[in-house]
Parts: sequence; structure tokens; C-alpha cells
Amino acid sequence: MASSSSIASSSSPPLSLHNVFVYGSLLADEVVHVLLNRLPPSSHASLNGYHRFSIKGRVYPAILPVESKKVTGKVLMGITDPELVVLDTFEDVEYLRRTVEISLIDSSETLLADTYVWGNQDDPDLYGDWDFEEWKRLHMKDFLAMTKGFMEELEQPESKTRVATYESFFQNCCWLKDGIEKPGCEGPSV
Repeated sequence: MASSSSIASSSSPPLSLHNVFVYGSLLADEVVHVLLNRLPPSSHASLNGYHRFSIKGRVYPAILPVESKKVTGKVLMGITDPELVVLDTFEDVEYLRRTVEISLIDSSETLLADTYVWGNQDDPDLYGDWDFEEWKRLHMKDFLAMTKGFMEELEQPESKTRVATYESFFQNCCWLKDGIEKPGCEGPSV
């Protein structure tokens, strides 16, 4: 006779696991841990044919297809369906989740992964290159606090979007949308 636990597991739908290529704030293990309540296995990876832009008035980047360019980042492996929903909600309507082919840097192996591509290909606020080390130095502490607020808000019956949480946090914290630091705030302007 089968045990009740084997019956329950055999009647459950199979768990779907995803690879997610990240290239911005999700490169920080601390941000991933706040969102997923764990650190999934990861590997350094690159995405050919894309460019990572800075966004005027934002501290996080965007990627768009650009010939002859490459974005370095990492792939989060073993992301569950519920975790993917959290990441989709965090990335909000500004990004579109797309399946792309990435290359693992350590082995040159290629694999398919989901990633978040900026939704507006003609956005005039995109410029230059986004730098993760600069972001860590200047913005990670506040971004981490905003992410914690986002997760607390997500548990509420009528939660705000990540964009609304981001704008509310950074306007109430230290910076106005145009990047000017509020008087009395510590920290860099956007």
C-alpha cells in the first residue's frame, strides 16, 4: 500500500523550475534573498546581442537588443513557479519577461533562461552603460530597504506595484524623481 505522502506527491502537478538571467540589482545576493527568502544556485553568464543601459531618474538598469553588444550577469537556477511570480511582480510592467539563450562564463555552455527586457525600445531616458559596482557603492543600501518594503507591501491585500513602491520610497527617503537630493538626506543623488 502506498503511503499518504507518496499519494499526495503523485497527484501533485510536477514542479516547474526556471533559469533566470539577471543583470542589475538582482546581481546582489542580498536583494535576491529578500525577494525569494533563499539564495538559489547561480553561475556567471553573458547574454549576446543586448546592451545594459542606465535609466534617467532610476537606479536600476534596462536591457534591450543591440547588435554586437554583450551583457554580463548571472543565471539564477532552480527558480520555482511561485518565485517566478515574485520576480515578475518585482520587475513590474516596465519589463517584459523573455526567453533568451545565455552562455555560462565558466564552461561556455549555452542554455535557455528567462530575463527581463525593457518594454519601451524607444525610451528617451535610456543612456550609456549601467555599472553594478557603482550601484553597490551608491545605491544598494537604500534599494535593499525599498525591496524589503516591497515584500512587506506584497503581503498586503491591496499591494502597490514595485514601481509605485520604488517611487514612493525614493521620494520619501532622499531623492526626488529628477535626481535632486532632498535637504537633510544622506547619500548620493540618483
